[in-house]
Amino acid sequence: MNGQTSALKLGFIGGGLSSAIGKTHYSACRLDGYWEVVSGAFSRHADVNQATAKAWHIDPERVYDSWRTMLTLEKERVDAIVLLTPTPNHAEILCELFRQNIPVICEKAMVSSLAQLTELRKVYDPNKHFLAVTYNYSAYPLVRELQEKIKNNELGTIQQIHLEMPQEGFIRPPDIAGKSSPPQSWRLKDDIIPTICLDLGVHLHHLMVFLLAEEPDRVMAEFNHYSPYEGIIDNVSLWLRFASGKSASFWMTKTTIGSRNGLKLRVYGDKGSAEWVQVLPEELSFSNINGIHTKIDRGSKAGISSQGRYNRMKVGHPSGFIEAFANLYQDFAEALLQWRETGKVSNSFVYGFDHAAKGLTLFHQARTAHQRGHWVNISGSEL
Repeated sequence: MNGQTSALKLGFIGGGLSSAIGKTHYSACRLDGYWEVVSGAFSRHADVNQATAKAWHIDPERVYDSWRTMLTLEKERVDAIVLLTPTPNHAEILCELFRQNIPVICEKAMVSSLAQLTELRKVYDPNKHFLAVTYNYSAYPLVRELQEKIKNNELGTIQQIHLEMPQEGFIRPPDIAGKSSPPQSWRLKDDIIPTICLDLGVHLHHLMVFLLAEEPDRVMAEFNHYSPYEGIIDNVSLWLRFASGKSASFWMTKTTIGSRNGLKLRVYGDKGSAEWVQVLPEELSFSNINGIHTKIDRGSKAGISSQGRYNRMKVGHPSGFIEAFANLYQDFAEALLQWRETGKVSNSFVYGFDHAAKGLTLFHQARTAHQRGHWVNISGSEL
């Protein structure tokens, strides 16, 4: 890979054993040998920080109580920093990473608000800084297969796309490994952009743009509260319109009993349609204008999903969430090496500042649409 002969070195900020997503990043980045986690400020809690280092075999001398101290001592010893703190804490850390010109892989959402985005713009320079934001659902092989088929006009002209992500965690918190897992405290506080949009909505925005290569220009929304946790939005419906004539809808919620993580996407064109459901990630379903229904998987003679990089084990042995993250970490490695050589990233699977900013703007304007009860231009002016 671009002459790289050893694993790239990562430092983690956040992502310790108490994190919801840290172990996934740790496992995925190492799965194919492209990265090695060598240092971290994994948690503000000393016991969690040290326990994480021990579990992951990190040199104790490279484990830090302060992320600022870590940057001072590690910025010349790592190839990139992975930012895994709660979203409200991202802006301050990202600003410092950019000031010190340290490449960064940032867990979505990039920041929490347009105010934080404005602060970030003051220090972010696309010609000088490497930033990759993690949207792992588009790294499932069959989602990438669907993108290719849409590009090849196999569904015809796309007219509609509908995405949903129902969960039950705010009304029936799950037990994980025998332990109760109530919502983290930061997920129970809302700013102008509701936290559910930062948690789930940015995934739906990303998948929509990933498949259509087009941003909407108008939004209407309805925000609801159904959970026992007061003062937050926990159910959101969005309707979107595009200048090209396409339409889209999002539904995200954390209050649907029986839905563990019901991510589903459906795309409709004038020649056919497609559906992908995350709990059945190895299948992509199609219907054509002749009424014929088909399914493909990684064993089909397909253009994307049959590639070697997506087939760590033969078909019939399902790959899933962590493997999708690993696919993304391979893309990040290739993109970082490319950026070092050319100053640019052309890997089409890696998304950064501008994409994240458009998602945040969409959900900010969705809040406005809900409050005013009518369609709003995403660019800012009313209809």
